[in-house]
Amino acid sequence: MADKGAQGDSQASFAKRIDPVKEPLTPEQMQFIRKVELEQWKKKAQKLRGRNVATGLAIGALVMGIYGYTFYSVSQEKILDELDAEAKVARMRGPKTSAN
Repeated sequence: MADKGAQGDSQASFAKRIDPVKEPLTPEQMQFIRKVELEQWKKKAQKLRGRNVATGLAIGALVMGIYGYTFYSVSQEKILDELDAEAKVARMRGPKTSAN
C-alpha cells in the first residue's frame, strides 16, 4: 500500500470551477478565460472543418457518379435509332401517295 503522504499533502486547489457572475474576477483572469475558450473553439472548428470537407467530397463524388452513369446509360440507348429504322421501313411498305 502506498503512503498517504506520497500522494501529496498539498491543500492547493486546482481546476476549481468558477462562476464569473458570483465571483468577481480580475481582468487578467477574464483574459485568460477568453484565451482558453478561443483555443478550445479553434480545436473544435478544425475538427468540424475536416468533417465538412469529407462530407462535401462524399456528396460531390456521389453527384459525379450519378451524372457519369446517366451519360453512360443514355449513350447506350438505341431507342431513337430503332424508331427511325422502323419508321423508314413503314414508309417504304406503305402506300405510295403524293404526300410521301
